[in-house]
Amino acid sequence: HNSFTINTTNIQLIKTTLTGPFNEPMISSQIFIPNQGLPNNTSITTIVFKTLEFVLPNRTTGNSTDSSINGVVMLAYVNETINNVSLTFDKTNKTKVNSQCVFWNFEGIGGWDSTGCELQSETNDRVTCSCNHLTSFSILMSPFVPKSIEVLLNYITYIGVSISMGCLVLCLIIEAFVWSVVTKNSTSHMRHVAIVNIALSLLIADIWFIIGAAVSGQSAPKNACSAATFFIHFFYLALFFWMLISALFLFYRTMMVFSHMSKSTMMAIAFSVGYGAPLIIAIITIAVTAPKNGYFGQDGVCWLNWYQTKALLAFVIPALIIVVVNLLILIVIVVKLLMRGVGENRQSEEKNALVVIARCVGVLTPIFGITWGLGIGTMVAPDNLGIQIVFTIFNAFQVCGNSNMLQYIFELSQLSYKSSTNL
Repeated sequence: HNSFTINTTNIQLIKTTLTGPFNEPMISSQIFIPNQGLPNNTSITTIVFKTLEFVLPNRTTGNSTDSSINGVVMLAYVNETINNVSLTFDKTNKTKVNSQCVFWNFEGIGGWDSTGCELQSETNDRVTCSCNHLTSFSILMSPFVPKSIEVLLNYITYIGVSISMGCLVLCLIIEAFVWSVVTKNSTSHMRHVAIVNIALSLLIADIWFIIGAAVSGQSAPKNACSAATFFIHFFYLALFFWMLISALFLFYRTMMVFSHMSKSTMMAIAFSVGYGAPLIIAIITIAVTAPKNGYFGQDGVCWLNWYQTKALLAFVIPALIIVVVNLLILIVIVVKLLMRGVGENRQSEEKNALVVIARCVGVLTPIFGITWGLGIGTMVAPDNLGIQIVFTIFNAFQVCGNSNMLQYIFELSQLSYKSSTNL
């Protein structure tokens, strides 16, 4: 019945004889057992495993692997029957939410089980649980999305993506029908090339998003999730780089009035930047992070990792830089177009196309900028339900900006038809 304590880097063992209520602080945790008529010779043994979370699977008794261990694992043993124990755990990752108090159930293949345990209180740093039995305990948590709104966000996402894909297909169909009459000059041609590639990139990104959602989960094939993450990353970046191409071409045509670049040269530059730059970024990202098992999220979500390698920055930084550059270009162009004498030597059809490009860039840049700005907000404040909901709505319905592109296509097609009739 002697009491002793053993401390190592990753394990702490305490054995003591009960002489009153047991309240013992341990590594990143604390256990409290009230003295409810227990005999004085009752012995209590507690062991805290700091790294056992890397050994025990995240599997629950219901075979779910959606959550992850977010604290130390504590084993407690009392040589008498006990009806109440209070356990407090420090959170390993303080941005994760939806805490569950669980114990390891050894029945069958084993798994984490919440039977007999309930959450008593939670702060940003700690979780307190109450259980009516003793075994190996820990806490499971799900990252980012609070369970209270997860179903709502899923509905918003899938409905929004479906509507977006329908609009994008419609945009591409209209472009195919009016292509020959709306691409008669180099300005209009490059504008519609950019529109088609913006719509195509977002459509393919949405398709891969659905594929990624289908294979997400900690039991998902690693190669399938990596492929989905790569193509989502690549095509979302391509969307932004084609927006940049549109803005840069607008800048070139407005500022360099007397300069002329051949259509083949413009196309070569556009496709090199529009798809070449995203491809290089996507390849470097997977090459650097995949060997560290940090390419996509450890929670099985098929999207760039944030916690371990900050791979998500390979998307966020280029996208936000492009948004800022586009806004600056737009401001310069608007000021230039308001000045007298700009574009006097240019044909009216060319000037009309430039104005339409400016409108397109002006509409799309704020839409995508606001969307991904809110995305950063979900990382900074993951438990903010308002930011989560607004980001999901903007992200799912961001292609509504393409309704403006559809309007511009109709406007230019009508102008082109009138011009053809007058010839």
